[in-house]
Amino acid sequence: MSFQSWLDLNDPSLIPPLGGHHQPDLGTVALMVSTAPDFRYIESNAGKISFKQPFFLANLILIEQDDKNPKKDINRKTDHISSTDSISSKVAVTGPYLGAPSAVMLLESLIARGVSKVVVTGWCGAVSDELQIGDILVPDAAICDEGASRNYMQMPKDTDFPTVLPSYKLSQKIESAFNCKTGKIWTTDAIYRETSKKIHFFRNMGAVAVEMECSALFAVANYRKIDIASILIVSDTLTSNKWVPGFKEPAFKISRKNVLTTLINIVIKNDLLDL
Repeated sequence: MSFQSWLDLNDPSLIPPLGGHHQPDLGTVALMVSTAPDFRYIESNAGKISFKQPFFLANLILIEQDDKNPKKDINRKTDHISSTDSISSKVAVTGPYLGAPSAVMLLESLIARGVSKVVVTGWCGAVSDELQIGDILVPDAAICDEGASRNYMQMPKDTDFPTVLPSYKLSQKIESAFNCKTGKIWTTDAIYRETSKKIHFFRNMGAVAVEMECSALFAVANYRKIDIASILIVSDTLTSNKWVPGFKEPAFKISRKNVLTTLINIVIKNDLLDL
């Protein structure tokens, strides 16, 4: 018998996200980078780094933004956009991480330190013929097949696999910057239990790809009332009852560099705040 999530959704955790320690504010925007090589690329190419420190099992860096353009702030109660000098000229970048629990710990800590807009980037495996290696995907929904999300949402009675949504406006902002596809993602805890039957099951639920963090991150963002969006590169396929890795394929390498370079421009160059 499982614990009913609705019983304690309004109760505070006995362990706060920052562990009871005061931490400096990070600003409003963060980029979560799931893989180590992608994190290293951004660290090497994004610009001036204010500091770098361990962040659980990941790393956290602060990158100074270009102050040439006037900054804007969003009043979160009214969605009114006005000029202000209070926005911090920095973007937090954290990673790598693997799996929903690890990703959720990082996101909770970012939110506790002032972050309210998060872009997630990583890799995914295609489970539908709609996607090929090297395709870029902006998920518009995520199917929960992991254990973390149920702690942040009331589970429906009609399914064991609810669907959670990212921020529509932020997803649209990310989508507009890329030649990409959209679709539903399947998030699983068990990378080595992606069987043919499961792939068929979740494909019938509308999934076009699989990865390990999105549904949990979307659930946390909805619970904490912050904006989140994800952009993923198709690194492998599981569409013909076999696994086809594409990590060394030119299409994957080109898309990966394109995504990371563009994210540096639209996130770290401060354009992302113009929502």
